[in-house]
Amino acid sequence: MAKIGYIRVSTDEQSLARQEDLMEQIKPDKIYREKASGKDASRPELRAMLEYIREGDVLHVESISRLARSTRDLLTIVDRLAAKGVNFVSHKESIDTTTPQGRFVLTIFAALAELERETILQRSQEGIAAAREAGKRFGRPPAAKPLQWDIVTAKWRSGEITATEARKRLGMKKSTFYKLVNGE
Repeated sequence: MAKIGYIRVSTDEQSLARQEDLMEQIKPDKIYREKASGKDASRPELRAMLEYIREGDVLHVESISRLARSTRDLLTIVDRLAAKGVNFVSHKESIDTTTPQGRFVLTIFAALAELERETILQRSQEGIAAAREAGKRFGRPPAAKPLQWDIVTAKWRSGEITATEARKRLGMKKSTFYKLVNGE
């Protein structure tokens, strides 16, 4: 019987330190670390852990949201673990799937984790919509025409200079130059 740890954060900028501190207390035989969104269940380290883990092993996670963000994904993973004879322990929620109560509580917490994620997405979309309504622009700023634009493009249009020479004088990339020319 081996103790297996799985820790995950959503982005490269986030730290695994808090979850690693918990794993130091548990002292698992093997830890799988991942920096990937929980909305996708086909994460490389998750797949590797599910392949490695064996009957009688116990999978430890800091919280169920580290394993999956959707109820369906979480229950699929837990079912796969159960089919292999693996126990699952989530420390934050105090869930242990060896008991019927633990399995019931797991289902409730999985639904709450999914609700939390959907709420965050909804709030983000509402915030973006409100910002757009208030005039906030997203993405790159529009390309601006340099002061000498009219003079240089007039020389280019009359054939005095090439497009390459015009771009050099204006200090522009080819794509920006043609985007501005075609937008006139």
